[in-house]
Amino acid sequence: MRKIGKRKVDMSKRPRLSAKQQAELKGLAVAPHEQIEHGDIAPLSNEFWKVAERGRFYKPIKKSTTVRVDADVLAWLKSQGKGYQTRINAILRKAMLRALAGTDPPR
Repeated sequence: MRKIGKRKVDMSKRPRLSAKQQAELKGLAVAPHEQIEHGDIAPLSNEFWKVAERGRFYKPIKKSTTVRVDADVLAWLKSQGKGYQTRINAILRKAMLRALAGTDPPR
């Protein structure tokens, strides 16, 4: 079995692009879409988009925190089995998305 390691990348210390690479990127940035070669990219059919999942590989960064929660609320969350912290996060995320979408009533 092969071990997989994690490596942090410090974007402030990334390798510098060569003059040739910089020129190529600048050329692509101003080139009309029709002039950019896409031949090595497989076309995506309507069938692909029917089963595509948004954010399938997205995993938000978790941050440890301490939160004071009413005892009965915590007991209710824990009574549903393992994963109460994940449920708390899901409840908060749903509330956040509603607020960002403007569908939550003002308080």
